[in-house]
Amino acid sequence: MKLRVGLIGLGDQWQSMHRPALRMLNERFDVRAIYCSVAKLAENAVSDFQADPVDGYRSMVARDDIDAVLILEQTWLRHLPALAACTHGKAIYWASGLDFDPVADAEFKQCVEDSGIAFMASFPRRFAPATLRLKELIATNLGAPRLLFCHKRLSLVEQQSRLSRRGDPSDPIRPRRGEHAPDDPGGSDSHGHVEAQATMRNELIELIDWCSYVVGGSPSSVMSSNCCPDKMWDYRALSLHFEPQPSAPAMQLGESATQAWETNSTRSRSPLTKPFSATPSPTVPATAQISCGNYIPAKWQEAIGFRPPAGMQVCCEHGVAFIDLPGTLVWFDDAGRHQESLESESPVGEKILGQFHRAVTSLVRNLSGLEDAFRAAAILKAAESSSINGQRINL
Repeated sequence: MKLRVGLIGLGDQWQSMHRPALRMLNERFDVRAIYCSVAKLAENAVSDFQADPVDGYRSMVARDDIDAVLILEQTWLRHLPALAACTHGKAIYWASGLDFDPVADAEFKQCVEDSGIAFMASFPRRFAPATLRLKELIATNLGAPRLLFCHKRLSLVEQQSRLSRRGDPSDPIRPRRGEHAPDDPGGSDSHGHVEAQATMRNELIELIDWCSYVVGGSPSSVMSSNCCPDKMWDYRALSLHFEPQPSAPAMQLGESATQAWETNSTRSRSPLTKPFSATPSPTVPATAQISCGNYIPAKWQEAIGFRPPAGMQVCCEHGVAFIDLPGTLVWFDDAGRHQESLESESPVGEKILGQFHRAVTSLVRNLSGLEDAFRAAAILKAAESSSINGQRINL
């Protein structure tokens, strides 16, 4: 079945991820209409896909020749395009930021659940070839994760990338509903601080979900500390604790990784990879150390890129692995060092949109992406409370 889709916003990942994926998956997706506030981007996209330019998202979702909408940019419209899609029964692919407020956005979540549509939130790190291969190694060679390290180093340029592509970086930013910058007690629009905090929150939410996905469960408690939250630069560290749970049989984990996320590949597995075992083994308690910050000024660009930390370091029962997204994985066990380059795998964008196509065409409705996004946002909200009172928060 070929899905007729409309694009709402094009976003920072349009050129690198979504545009190539839509062109490659032209047998599954037919782009019919495009709404984007950046005229030049919209013009180029309309020409690429021979689609119709539209002046508003409401007119797009009301069209009879649209089956689903891809919301690819985080703007001041927030949930309005998604709510309109729910009203007209259109499936939603959500790549518009994961910074949901578990309380204030509960009505939006309920609307999606009640509408009966397919909804998929974008978690690119889950679909990275290195992540999928790591899940296979956990089920075979490495064993259950015990300790995870994730560090994301941001620059001011990266924090304001979404802002700059929409126009003048000095233009005011719309803060989240009910919040304002610490140095703006009147609640008026701030310039850089709210955007920097929003970018950091989105990164932390993705890292929380990534760690939960690798461990295979939800954390039971979180503790956090923050550095200089009232400054343009900031640093936040989280410690997530995962309680031990009985794991699924390794055979089931391998099949899930293959069937659900399309990990079929022509490359050969390492000869050291053990066959999947049908014998379940209990997991062990795990701790994830997550940090994200912009502690290097933008004018020190050379320092920002100096010796970047691994995207994820995972210490498991029988070895340790280092991930650099999207496709580099180095792991160590008793046999020594093993390095895998997964550049020949399908790109992340193709995997994500392929999964979205299956979600829309499947007879079984799956809202796990929505649940996972709200769960990760709730964990971050608890972490913010922990940084204020200095205590570990049970989840």
